[in-house]
Amino acid sequence: MTYSIHQVNWPESYPYCPQTMVEVTNDHERLFLTFRVKGEQLRAVAMQDQEAVWEDSCVEFFCQVPGEEEYMNFEVNCIGTMVAARRKGRAEDVRPLPADEMASIERHCTYPHQRIEERDGMFEWQVELSIPLRLIFGEDTPVFPKTLRVNFYKCADQTKKPHYVSWQPIQLPTPNFHCPEFFGEIVLR
Repeated sequence: MTYSIHQVNWPESYPYCPQTMVEVTNDHERLFLTFRVKGEQLRAVAMQDQEAVWEDSCVEFFCQVPGEEEYMNFEVNCIGTMVAARRKGRAEDVRPLPADEMASIERHCTYPHQRIEERDGMFEWQVELSIPLRLIFGEDTPVFPKTLRVNFYKCADQTKKPHYVSWQPIQLPTPNFHCPEFFGEIVLR
């Protein structure tokens, strides 16, 4: 299934909306996400996992197993540097994924893993993620659920055109993606 990430939640302060789509598929072991972006500015200065990728040209996937309190965030810049954690809120009970779990997430990007100082122009780029379902649903889950609560995002906090765009609308006064109450639902096959 393909989803358009085009919800401008704070149009007065952050009106810019790069064209962003995400295609989601899965098999019995992995969730596959392919983000495609076309927009102005390109930046990637976070080089190590768990650094501030949201300040760069970044796409994000947050998910929550139905009925669970905690959720997971997967945030990746255009060169494949990633932030991923289990958490109950933006700053509540945050548990970054350990190195072995981070290594199990496959990443393929249009751009090589090299620092990109901000560039002006029009850029098209893609990020492909392959996430083991056991990271999301748990190692001991015998049968994975058929639905997942999610939101998809496109952001770039430190570019000349900062933006905070989502798939599902967020009804808060200021930018905040850490709000599972605004997640939508996707069906896994």
